[in-house]
Amino acid sequence: MIETVQRFFEARPESVGQARQFVSTVLSGWGCVERRDDIRLCISELATNALVHGTVADRGFLVRLNAKENVVRLEVHDSLCRRPELRQTVDTDLSGRGLVLVAALADGWGVQDRTPLGKIVWSCFKGA
Repeated sequence: MIETVQRFFEARPESVGQARQFVSTVLSGWGCVERRDDIRLCISELATNALVHGTVADRGFLVRLNAKENVVRLEVHDSLCRRPELRQTVDTDLSGRGLVLVAALADGWGVQDRTPLGKIVWSCFKGA
């Protein structure tokens, strides 16, 4: 059985917490508790990246969750084509660790183009 849900969030700082709550509610409804904390941290990082680096004024971001055969796929859709890059950070850096965390916690992640514009940053979690 495949189940997909999505929700649009406005380009506002409070949308990151709202996206995290949305994901938590969906995962609980699906009975996905095994990897819930990993997925919650990843949505926080990806939503923050979308807000800071992927949206322009009056354009928000979309969060989509898909559950299929014990795998949860998390997607964040935004409106800018600029692709995120995994950065090397040092202890004194104040930012730049979001994708490092996603790469460490998810079983896979990537970026794909979005039509008509923008990109999708996705991550997947097995055994969720």
